[in-house]
Amino acid sequence: MSQNIQPEHKAKILSEALPYIKKFFGKTIVIKYGGNAMIDENLKQSFASDVVLLKLVGMNPVVIHGGGPQINEHLDKLGKKGEFIQGMRVTDTETMDIVEMVLGGQVNKEIVNLINRHGGKAVGLTGQDGNFIHAKKLLVQDETDPKKTIDLGHVGEIASINPSIINFLDDGDFIPVIAPIGVGANGETYNINADLVAGKLSEVLNAEKLILLTNTPGVLDKKGSLLTGLTPNEIDKLVEDGTLSGGMLPKISSALDAARSGVRSVHIIDGRVQHALLLEVLTDDGVGTLIKAK
Repeated sequence: MSQNIQPEHKAKILSEALPYIKKFFGKTIVIKYGGNAMIDENLKQSFASDVVLLKLVGMNPVVIHGGGPQINEHLDKLGKKGEFIQGMRVTDTETMDIVEMVLGGQVNKEIVNLINRHGGKAVGLTGQDGNFIHAKKLLVQDETDPKKTIDLGHVGEIASINPSIINFLDDGDFIPVIAPIGVGANGETYNINADLVAGKLSEVLNAEKLILLTNTPGVLDKKGSLLTGLTPNEIDKLVEDGTLSGGMLPKISSALDAARSGVRSVHIIDGRVQHALLLEVLTDDGVGTLIKAK
């Protein structure tokens, strides 16, 4: 395809990226990697090359990944069916063992290897490494009876994050790749929604951007039209009127918390678009929904 682009158009594309490279030089960009971008081979390759390029031009990308389809595949082999409540995976002890194996092992190592093959220096972590993600049990409110709470098993919420290991890796030109597994006060492990980890980590690292890759064009209204340039108050209204629900809720929750906690901009982008990351960070045309800090 690139062979069909005229040289002057290539030059225009490159020059368009320059002010963004200057603006975000030395800044931290937290990226939640999930959805089709983790499954489709071409999208996997473009994501890895995008992350490496951002690092090479002076930014500090930090990758947090999910792995829902891979976890479901292993559960299917055991005859277990995944159950979700309010966008969160119900995680019993057997499921937690699978989550640790798949996220902390298989998926994390595959992403690390992919980035390294594209010229980066990626290092895989879980929240257990260096005890850097401290978690506690998450209890969610029963939507049918607000007085009741639901125990999701080994599902956690973030108690605190110690960013020192991430800062150390950034300073050494490494790219952290993080599986969303936290550790409790007594050493127990917790499955944490990757969107929520990405949001909290972007706050703690004082990130310039939080970028959430999804399998949709972004935040859509009830007619299916893309919404962008949204403020936290506008997002609240979309949740209240039911426009946003289900699996989008953890993404929206992490996006709002990040925007309200000083992350300059939050982007929910279409991970099914090749090089979506570069298009969002380095060009005038975005590929999703921008949520502004104010």
